[in-house]
Amino acid sequence: MKFGVLVFPGSNCDHDTYNVIAEVAHQPVTFLWHDSDKLDGVDAVLVPGGFAYGDYLRTGAIARFSPVMQAVKRFADGGGLVLGICNGFQILTEAGLLPGALMRNAGLKYICKQVHLRVETADSPFTSQLAKGSVLQIPIGHMEGNYFCTPEELQALEAEDRIAFRYATPAGAITPEANPNGSLANIAGILNPGRNVLGMMPHPDRSSERILGSADGWKIFASMIEALATR
Repeated sequence: MKFGVLVFPGSNCDHDTYNVIAEVAHQPVTFLWHDSDKLDGVDAVLVPGGFAYGDYLRTGAIARFSPVMQAVKRFADGGGLVLGICNGFQILTEAGLLPGALMRNAGLKYICKQVHLRVETADSPFTSQLAKGSVLQIPIGHMEGNYFCTPEELQALEAEDRIAFRYATPAGAITPEANPNGSLANIAGILNPGRNVLGMMPHPDRSSERILGSADGWKIFASMIEALATR
């Protein structure tokens, strides 16, 4: 199997994400430049955090038009696995691969800290090694992480079991106090209808080794590897 990590002008977590695949997972991985319309035969695409194109206009608004994102859309439409982290989640919503939008945090401040997530579904290639209801500790680092969608989109997400993670207390309670950015329904990560695209604001790439304070994020990458190995 082979992973591809997108690189945009302004990406700053591309090497973090690359490191998880190369040094922790020990799997083949390549960088995919924003100006390329080819994915080099990868089996999974990782859209990392950062500030693609400087977040001009709004987060992800310019990146959605890049040649590589047109290739990613075709890849996802064909069932390929795509994981968008932080700015990657923002780009996926702008590109129409996921519903909704990421707005400025409710407090209008950049937030960088450890948070807790409750796993809402184990039925996806990204969460198969997680137990529904379990709690992960994963850091966030964003200014525009406030997830919003229409009532109809929220109803579909809930009815189709497509909410992957919610912000929670360490005990797993979904409370306003546990919501760091004002996200609708405490949503921290969602799936597309085909369940092959996941967008999440917290950073599993920054929590895949114990030396970083938590290795809980590794389980998301491990789930992807298991899914690819059984295809």
